[in-house]
Amino acid sequence: MRQRGQPGSDRRRAQEFEAFVAGAAGRLLHAAMLLTGEPADSRPRAEHLLTTALARTYADWERLRGEDPYDAARQEIAVRYARGAWRQPRTGEGLLGRLTPQERLILVLRLYEGVAEEQTAALIGLPVERVRAICARAVGAMRQPAPPRRPAPHWPLSLLSRQATR
Repeated sequence: MRQRGQPGSDRRRAQEFEAFVAGAAGRLLHAAMLLTGEPADSRPRAEHLLTTALARTYADWERLRGEDPYDAARQEIAVRYARGAWRQPRTGEGLLGRLTPQERLILVLRLYEGVAEEQTAALIGLPVERVRAICARAVGAMRQPAPPRRPAPHWPLSLLSRQATR
């Protein structure tokens, strides 16, 4: 049974959440894209991460009073990525494509999002020293030049034209 004052509070809640999403969704989507390694034109996994994180944040909106909703949404993205990343094939795409899912997660949280080592360790469930070591290894890997891509095989035109006529 709805109480009399509830429709106004629902409207206020929706307006507050809409304002939050307008300001934070772009950065959260970019963080999700860095994690998944998807290109900007095709990003279904990143959008799914963002959508589920925002849905959870909206569901918890009343309980988040006094807390930063951006932190809650970022934490939800990180947790959902960590749970599902191990099942996803490593594609090696994107800026962080050379890194393992764990290295990606730590690097995005530490360097892109600016989360402290202690908070990152608590979120992932690792000791602070391990987070520090993984972050240093990931930064070192990113500083190394990318391995050269194998060029496509070069077929002589004469060979191609002979195969086409068969």
